[in-house]
Amino acid sequence: MNSQGAFSVVLRLRGDESRLSAATDSEQKRGDIMTEEIMSVMNGQIFGVWFLIGAALVFWMQAGFAMVETGFTRAKNAGNILMKNLMDFCIGTVVFILIGFGLLLGEDLFGLIGKPGFDIFTAYESFDWSNFVFNLVFCATTATIVSGAMAERTKFISYCVYSAIISAVIYPIEAHWIWGGGFLAQMGFHDFAGSCAIHMVGGISALVGAKILGPRIGKFGKDKDGKIVKVNAFPGHNLPIGCLGVFILWLGWYGFNGAAATTVEQLGSIFVTTTIAPAVATVVCMIFTWIKYGKPDVSMCLNASLAGLVAITAPCDVTDAFGAIVIGAVAGLLVVFGVWFLDHKLRVDDPVGAVAVHCLNGIWGTLSVGLFATNTAPGYSIANAAGEELVGLFYGGGFELMGLQLIGFAAVAGWTLVTITLAFLLIKATLGLRVSEEEEIVGLDATEHGLPSAYSGFAITDMSATTMDVNENTDLGESDYEKAGDFKVDRAIPVVATSSETDANGVPIFNTGMHKVSIIAKLARFDALKKALNELGVTGMTVTQVMGCGIQKGAGEYYRGVEMDATLMPKIKVEVIVSKIPVEHVVKAVKKALYTGHIGDGKIFVYNVLKVVKVRTGEEDYEALQDVE
Repeated sequence: MNSQGAFSVVLRLRGDESRLSAATDSEQKRGDIMTEEIMSVMNGQIFGVWFLIGAALVFWMQAGFAMVETGFTRAKNAGNILMKNLMDFCIGTVVFILIGFGLLLGEDLFGLIGKPGFDIFTAYESFDWSNFVFNLVFCATTATIVSGAMAERTKFISYCVYSAIISAVIYPIEAHWIWGGGFLAQMGFHDFAGSCAIHMVGGISALVGAKILGPRIGKFGKDKDGKIVKVNAFPGHNLPIGCLGVFILWLGWYGFNGAAATTVEQLGSIFVTTTIAPAVATVVCMIFTWIKYGKPDVSMCLNASLAGLVAITAPCDVTDAFGAIVIGAVAGLLVVFGVWFLDHKLRVDDPVGAVAVHCLNGIWGTLSVGLFATNTAPGYSIANAAGEELVGLFYGGGFELMGLQLIGFAAVAGWTLVTITLAFLLIKATLGLRVSEEEEIVGLDATEHGLPSAYSGFAITDMSATTMDVNENTDLGESDYEKAGDFKVDRAIPVVATSSETDANGVPIFNTGMHKVSIIAKLARFDALKKALNELGVTGMTVTQVMGCGIQKGAGEYYRGVEMDATLMPKIKVEVIVSKIPVEHVVKAVKKALYTGHIGDGKIFVYNVLKVVKVRTGEEDYEALQDVE
């Protein structure tokens, strides 16, 4: 029996029930206090570990950014994109150690900067290791945003320099204002996870950089007076990789937004809002692009998911489900508008949509705090300098919180705009910012890194099946081969014969006994063509994927809201050599297999073959063409 139990028995034996009750209450209170202390310590340890797990998830987002940017750009620059995303973090780590961390979380000086220090070297035993790692991965994210907007034409050395400047000075100082005890934090400005401090700053830097750098060669079509009259689409070479990057980023965002949570309830609420906003943004974008362009735009919807994540980053801890829905819906529309506005109004070439995703939605997320902040959110703590609780305009809080958010937006935007502009102009005047025209055309993989291809051993082609629009230039009025006359068949699938001999009318004569038949056709008709040739007795063929163009026009397609020219269309080229099988039978069978009644069904070329040699046996001509031993 323990001492508490023995003491209770003694009191009962003495008949002192009141003292027994008092003693029991006292012990219960002590037990409750001990339980609270234990739970507090456990929660502190648990959330300390979660804090570092969140930092690891944010680091993993570097892979997401690398995949998105690589997939949305051209294959000849894939290695360059990967290298930039790698160096963002590595260079960022070096400069963050030397100066960035001190400027961000050092002792506050006048509410403007942190006091630089080297505690990581001089007092490592008491150094704030967790905060260092956490803020480092956030810093690297800011720099990474810029690479996508300036992709495919930026000098690598210049990129390394401005990435270092962002990580060393631009981000740490403004982040100190918000998270390091600076003047914005003192006023009550709220940016929980970085819509303003990270995404807007990265987006503004991307906009300025892309504007100073200029568009990629061929992005904007000009008339003879130099006036831009057309926006050209540069489709990304690997949307599956881009999509993988989006899912990686979405996963990492749970750490991005949730790492600083201090209770299970708050963390759960953050997970809810971080899920709702991007999902709603993507659905809204899908519906909008479906209506506007006739088909839902894949790449734009991928951007919309990221836009929703960016927009919810600042208010993720202070809004509810309704607020997250509205924030996400606006983000889904804003990203489409942003891409259009940059292309058609500002004439800024942003290959991956970084400005629309991060700049515009970073601003929107910052301001949405002033609209949708509600004290029903777990762990709510927004208050002004006087300690008075503030809530959003749509929840009865008036304009005070919105005013603080506007001040914070203006201060950070102004700081970023001035410093990054000076940095880019200085780099342009010294190192140069853009590669040469020749280097851009060849690709940065080869010219900047000596990398022939990021896909060595793989054939990078764009040979997807496609169909043509039926119009007055292509429709011959009859799709049934059996009902079509010779004229319509010959128009749809013309035959070109080459021969040294002609008849009295000048028509080539197929008279050598061996013929090469070369067929250009739509990819979609290949199976039918192969079956027809096999049934005829043809046992061997050479097949090549090619690109072709002619009088017919390709179907109108859109990429990121820009109509693509379809002057070159994917085709299949099939070549067979026949001797025993009459060439006329081959031509007839091919026509029947390819015919749909539209100009552009294909072309057939017939050549006389002078000599055939089977290497293995030495057989020649007719014997060489027979597939028998």
